[in-house]
Amino acid sequence: MIPLSILDLAPVAEGSAPADTFAHMLDLARLGEALGYRRYWLAEHHNMPGIASAATAVLIAHVAAATRTIRVGAGGVMLPNHAPLQVAEQFGTLGTLHPGRIDLGLGRAPGTDQAATRALRRYYAAADEFPADVVELLSYFEPVQPGQAVQAVPGPGVELEVWILGSSLFGAQLAARLGLPYAFASHFAPALLEPAVAAYRAGFRPSSRLAQPRVMLAVNAVVADTDADAARLFTTQQQAFANLRSGRPGLVPPPLASAEALRYRYAPQVLAGVDEALACAAVGSVGTVRARLAEFVARHRPDELILTANIHDPGARLRSFELAMAAAGGM
Repeated sequence: MIPLSILDLAPVAEGSAPADTFAHMLDLARLGEALGYRRYWLAEHHNMPGIASAATAVLIAHVAAATRTIRVGAGGVMLPNHAPLQVAEQFGTLGTLHPGRIDLGLGRAPGTDQAATRALRRYYAAADEFPADVVELLSYFEPVQPGQAVQAVPGPGVELEVWILGSSLFGAQLAARLGLPYAFASHFAPALLEPAVAAYRAGFRPSSRLAQPRVMLAVNAVVADTDADAARLFTTQQQAFANLRSGRPGLVPPPLASAEALRYRYAPQVLAGVDEALACAAVGSVGTVRARLAEFVARHRPDELILTANIHDPGARLRSFELAMAAAGGM
């Protein structure tokens, strides 16, 4: 069976607060561990009321301390928002506290809007320094060299899996050149999925961290007892994305009465954009999702899948991940 992982979007649902999100996080991570999911990742976002994972490293510590075996990490840290030394110190600390269990996924986007970028005291131009920043960050985990003026403490010798994240050819080519595993954001930006993965595999150079290319692809997976129930639950993610694209980000909305109800709430061009962005989705009953995942894996040949399910009801979200594992087990 292909390894499955969890991408938790840390949803703050209408009628709840971030404290609820953090409690539900532990429920999902523990369930994922018990079911055999390989990784549990959180992503850095800022200035988004419906996503509570801005302090990504803090939440990774929160989850790692409450679990025992599942890998926990960032999918990812948006490196232009941070000095590489600070990220190395944070993840060196996490890797020391939880040896062999911490992942560090690195992204080039700011994960926010221009106003929040200014508030972070970072600037979009910092993305141009991304390759050099990645190389600098990696160096802090290597043995200290004679005369080295700056080191991360803890850092040298700490075992981390470092991934490059991306939704374009840029990240794919950088991951290939550095010999790092590559995770593609197909759950919201699938347009360049095939050329990016092809470029990564074609250009991969073995490194001390990775001998062969390794690709993880993200899929929206919403599973319920029936196709209709799953489609209804998926309207939460569709609404959230439509609201974001319309400049109205907010708390995660409850599902609509049916999938058809979307047509009465949003303009056709908005829904067309949502469908395009969320095209990499497996929504339905166990049998339907099994077939959809099998088709996706056969077409793109990933080494791993990371599933996300932005569902309003925490119980339904847990059930979805339980059923998703059952679906994958029958592939």
